[in-house]
Amino acid sequence: MRTIEIRSGEDTIRLGQLLKLVDAVPTGAQVKDVLAGGDVLVNGEPEERRGRQLHRGDVVSVTGMEDVRIG
Repeated sequence: MRTIEIRSGEDTIRLGQLLKLVDAVPTGAQVKDVLAGGDVLVNGEPEERRGRQLHRGDVVSVTGMEDVRIG
């Protein structure tokens, strides 16, 4: 499992930003398609909202990629 640290002073990161950060999608425009395909889980539950706020300790799973924990 890979850990991604949130910037100092920040409490959350949006799911769409995280997906771009970990190279799950090449562009922001493709985030919507990946989410609509049901390929993303947050804490084991399917998630389709690109604006979902992720907090420290959340785990994001994307089909075909290593899980990511928010640190």
